[in-house]
Amino acid sequence: MSDAGSENGDKEEGPTIGVYEGERNAAKERHGKGKNAFPNGDVYDGNYSTGKRSGQGAYRWKAGHRYIGQYEDGLRSGQGYFVYPDGSKYKGDFVGGKRHGQGVYLYANGDVYQGSWENDLKQGRGVYTYQNGSKKSGSWTEGHLSGPGEIQYADHKVIGTFATDDRMDMPVHIQFPKTGYKKVINDPTLVGMDVAPVS
Repeated sequence: MSDAGSENGDKEEGPTIGVYEGERNAAKERHGKGKNAFPNGDVYDGNYSTGKRSGQGAYRWKAGHRYIGQYEDGLRSGQGYFVYPDGSKYKGDFVGGKRHGQGVYLYANGDVYQGSWENDLKQGRGVYTYQNGSKKSGSWTEGHLSGPGEIQYADHKVIGTFATDDRMDMPVHIQFPKTGYKKVINDPTLVGMDVAPVS
């Protein structure tokens, strides 16, 4: 399941337009607690520092998605909770307005990714759990599984090296923990992985 398309329209309006009610500093900049209603229907309610969103705040888009969490220098930074337009939810670290650090992403279909993020992409160690309980764990590079990892099913697991999100290089090791049965598999169809068609 992709997390790339869930953010359409999540751009926040600039801090100086719209109708503002709240505290200001001596330079008449937004500073302290305030609320801003933007011309497009978005609303920000939270803290400002020298004219920029800073500290705790909540931004609600007219389209219904919302962010509640920390800001720094006008951008989502620190711990936050984001509900996306498709119903997906992310709770975790933000840096510079993007998912960055540790976080949990709950997809609209019920799947869950828990792990590392960098620049809005899965990056580093993580676990992707499907709504049926199966799991893929390993390392992500620019949003895709790569390198050593495993796929955990209800009664067995497959251990190997991810070539793509859905395929491992052969051979793989299959283990059935309840019986202790282990086997090296060279045929990807025996472990439910499709083989690319030969041209």
